[in-house]
Amino acid sequence: MATHKLLLLAGDGIGPEVMAEVKKLIAWMNAKKMASFVYDEDLVGGCCYDAHKVAITDATMDKAHASDAVIFGAVGGPQWDAVPYDVRPEAGLLRLRKDLGLFANIRPAVTYPALADASSLKRELVEGLDIVILRELTGGVYFGEPKTITDLGNGQKRAVDTQVYDTYEIERISRVAFELARARKKLNKVTSMEKRNVMKTGVLWNEVVNQVHQREFKDVKLEHMLADAGGMQLVRNPKQFDVIVTDNLFGDMLSDVAAMLTGSLGMLASASLGEADPKTKKRKAMYEPVHGSAPDIAGKGVANPIAMIASFGMALRYSLGMGKEADMIDAAIAAALAKGLRTGDIASPGTTTIGTAAMGDAIVAEMEKLAG
Repeated sequence: MATHKLLLLAGDGIGPEVMAEVKKLIAWMNAKKMASFVYDEDLVGGCCYDAHKVAITDATMDKAHASDAVIFGAVGGPQWDAVPYDVRPEAGLLRLRKDLGLFANIRPAVTYPALADASSLKRELVEGLDIVILRELTGGVYFGEPKTITDLGNGQKRAVDTQVYDTYEIERISRVAFELARARKKLNKVTSMEKRNVMKTGVLWNEVVNQVHQREFKDVKLEHMLADAGGMQLVRNPKQFDVIVTDNLFGDMLSDVAAMLTGSLGMLASASLGEADPKTKKRKAMYEPVHGSAPDIAGKGVANPIAMIASFGMALRYSLGMGKEADMIDAAIAAALAKGLRTGDIASPGTTTIGTAAMGDAIVAEMEKLAG
């Protein structure tokens, strides 16, 4: 049995609480000899700034490079609002993405049957929803230069952020999108979203996606949609989509819209993948829930651990070749929810509200049944 080396970076806020439920699941899988996991833990974000005055250390980055997958919790909180920009908690997350070359962010939006009524949309719009938003993660306006604030005098300032994309960046994220659509065997469709009507990067994005499609993926359907129209369509008729591919900025916003289709940000997992090594075919990868550090509920034991557990399941699927076990985690989550168990963010009349640890225990208990 291969041994899988993980780096767990719990971070700030509710990060350590939800990461504890992943460690619980790892321990159970090891005990069942379902897998052989070894893991290291380290600091990232605000807690790392408090200890080392940086958001992530070089030593931690070395561990990330050496791991089979990084499992990441959340960073940030109001107590670090005044720290210098380059060492703010989020700088640790951005460095992980940039230094590991994690250009492809996969965010599934899946509505579990028991949670169809938790969505802000009508049940018939979201029941059975299973879509993926693929966000380009290392380019675009978040990383483009120049990025400045200039004092113009007379009390006026000018802020500049630069949106930049090169052909190769669009080509590689497009390939991941088409490969995902093929592998999912659902609608076999990619929807590319940009703003080619007002942005030159959108013009190039549209052109390059078309070229990759014509050269390599004619068997996959391709449609184009302006990103603002795409946001509207996500809340009007989300099941028309299969795989949505878009840039860093629009992907950030559209994936959060998709999160609420599922009922809660606490339900949305994500994977961030690098390029495949030509020899080993392995990719650098990091897996994280989308919900953030939620400082208002940190330490109360009420956070929803499902997105964190589902992110670990994505690590099994995309990094460790354990698709069967990933399916088991998804089934265990669905079974726990079908019993009416809910954390506070997804609670509704007639359900039983439980805390973080109890939800983790319930999912492990369902894993036990499935394994038996």
